Amino acid sequence: MTTTRIALALAFALAAPPLAAQQFDVMEATIPGVQAALDAKRLTCRQLVQSYLDRIAAYDQAGPALNSIQHINARALLEADSLDAVQRARAPRGPLHCVPVLIKDQIETIDMPTTYGSAVFRDFIPQRDATAVKRLEAAGAIIIAKTTMGEFASRYVGSAAGIIRNAYDPRRNPSGSSGGSASAVAANFGLVGIGEDTGGSIRGPAAVSSLVGLRPTLPLVSRFGMLPANPTQDTMGPMTRTVADAARVLDVLAGYDANDPVTAYSVGHVPSTYTAALKTDALRGARIGVLRTRRDSTARRDTTARGDSIARVTTAEYAKVKVVMEQALADLRAQGAVIIDSLAVPVVPGRRVGNDFETEEATDAYFAQHKNAPVRTLKEILLTGPVNPWRARGLIEYVGKRTSDPDYLLVMQQREAQRVAVLKLMADQRLDALVYMTYDAPPQLIALDVLTNPRPTDGYGLGDNRGLSPNLAWPALTVPAGFSSDSLPVGLEFLGRPWSESLLLGYGFAYEQATKHRRPPPLTPALPRGQAEGAARR
Repeated sequence: MTTTRIALALAFALAAPPLAAQQFDVMEATIPGVQAALDAKRLTCRQLVQSYLDRIAAYDQAGPALNSIQHINARALLEADSLDAVQRARAPRGPLHCVPVLIKDQIETIDMPTTYGSAVFRDFIPQRDATAVKRLEAAGAIIIAKTTMGEFASRYVGSAAGIIRNAYDPRRNPSGSSGGSASAVAANFGLVGIGEDTGGSIRGPAAVSSLVGLRPTLPLVSRFGMLPANPTQDTMGPMTRTVADAARVLDVLAGYDANDPVTAYSVGHVPSTYTAALKTDALRGARIGVLRTRRDSTARRDTTARGDSIARVTTAEYAKVKVVMEQALADLRAQGAVIIDSLAVPVVPGRRVGNDFETEEATDAYFAQHKNAPVRTLKEILLTGPVNPWRARGLIEYVGKRTSDPDYLLVMQQREAQRVAVLKLMADQRLDALVYMTYDAPPQLIALDVLTNPRPTDGYGLGDNRGLSPNLAWPALTVPAGFSSDSLPVGLEFLGRPWSESLLLGYGFAYEQATKHRRPPPLTPALPRGQAEGAARR
């Protein structure tokens, strides 16, 4: 964030009246809790927004310096005042009235820059809002800030903001590429977050931040106004501290949008509300298949072939996660689930080919829609210079590849074969869902040269199990499963058939309510009352 923007944000933060901290505790606040406090007049929308601005000022660039916020909405307090006036005059504007949302800076906002994590677009302000932004604001939400992201939706570093840090241990990576949204929501810089998921960018950051992260069935949520990476995998979804809040946000985001025609598939598959599935006995009788195959060596084989220095999951690292998994399975059984253990993802015959064929075409088509974009093609992005070297090396591999290439047909054939194979596995075992750890290892230490070295010795993605859901284009939900012996969060992931979001949210809710694993980062505690009020008076 630039010095000017920090100064502007602090000016807004310091100008507001003090938050009545004794009346409402913003730490771990939920949508129902905020709405109840607003209805009871124990809280105003301005006070709520101010409290988050105070926390951002205290902890994002100062304190542990998580670097999770790219831009603060300079109008956030004015929008809060407007919502307070609406509630006084009539009633709440909608189901997300005065919900401060932290949105990944891959998603267009007409009143704030959209950087995509890159200095190339540091001052680019789109001339439209994304569909998701319009729907959130129509429901009464406030986009309080844009969050930092891995450059052009990969990893956790970028030329726009630098290194994003894990809220539980700033020396470690926050996963990616929605790492800013995850660290910000985990640290209570907003009520809920929105991330994007191409290969795991919602669920990975959520898992290592003790959050709930939902990747929906691909056609369920409109991507209009979001920079694509691989359109047959790209989607967006909620990142929250509770399953119930994720369901409420999904209610607003889900459904057909003419600007993203693929969402027409969702017609007839969207319930009146996903909250109807939130039952504490949802796991009773559910047949859950357990995937234990450590996918790390297979998933990272292509990366190793490109010459990266790759570490593998050690027995000791795996043991830290395995003990959490065993307890999670015991907890699922205690809630009445039938566990079918030690299944393996069916191996699809044929040569493994990465899906690099969609990116350049999709990127060029997207930026062609923006007459005021500083550059409009992937090649121009790479020629401008400031892209992080690690990311630039990855982007170069996409140049010149097209969906008309014969290998792209092979990718699509292999995906469909995998869908059929997994459906058959679930049918043969009479499974309702599959479950596995989002990562088989805790988040790794950030390499010292990630900002300068195109091939840093970095353990990002170690133990990654996120790839199955995007490959199938099916929904997956990660929920907090506890903490490793290093006090680092571990995520448990449920995967279901297409359109099974209600089922997964129900399972996640029942598990969450039975275990209560979520806890906030110790490095970003509640602000001392005197400090918050003193800052407001200055």
